[in-house]
Amino acid sequence: MILSGGEALVDIVSKDGEATAVPGGGPMNVAITAARLGVPAAFLGRVSTDEHGEAIWAHLTSNGVDVTATERGPEPTARAIVESIPKLSFRFEGENTADANFGAVNLEPLGKGPHILHGGTLGLFRGQTAATLADFAESHTGLISLDPNVRPKIIDDPAQWHEFHNRWVPRTHIYRGSDEDFEWIWDGRGAEDCAAELLDRGVLAVLVTRGPDGASVFTRSGQIDVGGQSVEVVDTVGAGDTFVGAMLTQLHELGVAGEPQRLNDFDDATWAKVASWAAAAAAITVSRLGADPPTRAELEASLS
Repeated sequence: MILSGGEALVDIVSKDGEATAVPGGGPMNVAITAARLGVPAAFLGRVSTDEHGEAIWAHLTSNGVDVTATERGPEPTARAIVESIPKLSFRFEGENTADANFGAVNLEPLGKGPHILHGGTLGLFRGQTAATLADFAESHTGLISLDPNVRPKIIDDPAQWHEFHNRWVPRTHIYRGSDEDFEWIWDGRGAEDCAAELLDRGVLAVLVTRGPDGASVFTRSGQIDVGGQSVEVVDTVGAGDTFVGAMLTQLHELGVAGEPQRLNDFDDATWAKVASWAAAAAAITVSRLGADPPTRAELEASLS
């Protein structure tokens, strides 16, 4: 199945002029996306037992995400206050919260796999969770996906962030980032230059998402560009997470979970299909409030 590891929190968004708590967090959104698109998905992380945590738990289970390897704890739920005017921004409240205290990965209830492992966003660098997931990534034998999904205002210690990033990259087979992510991680360098470095370091495919302009896939064979879909944008929260969840769904269905090196055999048409499908899923998410990825039926209807 697809194992998505990291944080589950609540996004505080404005709905009809009132602040509303919506379950969110990059890795949790990836798991929700994959489950809604019809593939087995599990969440690896720690969820609070407080009121917000109960809402997150209900969100995971009602969407069919496997939570048998998910921890519960009394620590509070982290909150991301999301503002979309004049542009998308986040303000974070997360002192000693549940998402940062994931203690151990136990795959016994999930079976041996091979599984796809995905990580990134806050779970990449926050607290015990970061160490737990980095340790697991270094021992994982299936395909590994990484989406740094950088939140500069939350990163108090860039050196520590880079330390964890550098633990994941040598194990990563597929890497998703935006232009903004690459500019922060590699100090102003362009996405194409950064993708070349990642490929040199062993990553097999780098996907660069560019919102309404679509996405690019970089492999050792070259570059494949796909266009975006024109939609009325309501909220961009969760767009990148949806893209990743849809992309991993395609890879799961192509049977590469236990054979990551098969990514090298994909031709341009296969990568174009994977990226276009993922971009179409993200387009649906941005047309709705909050991180609300599509179901399989909704995505297929949009492509028909």
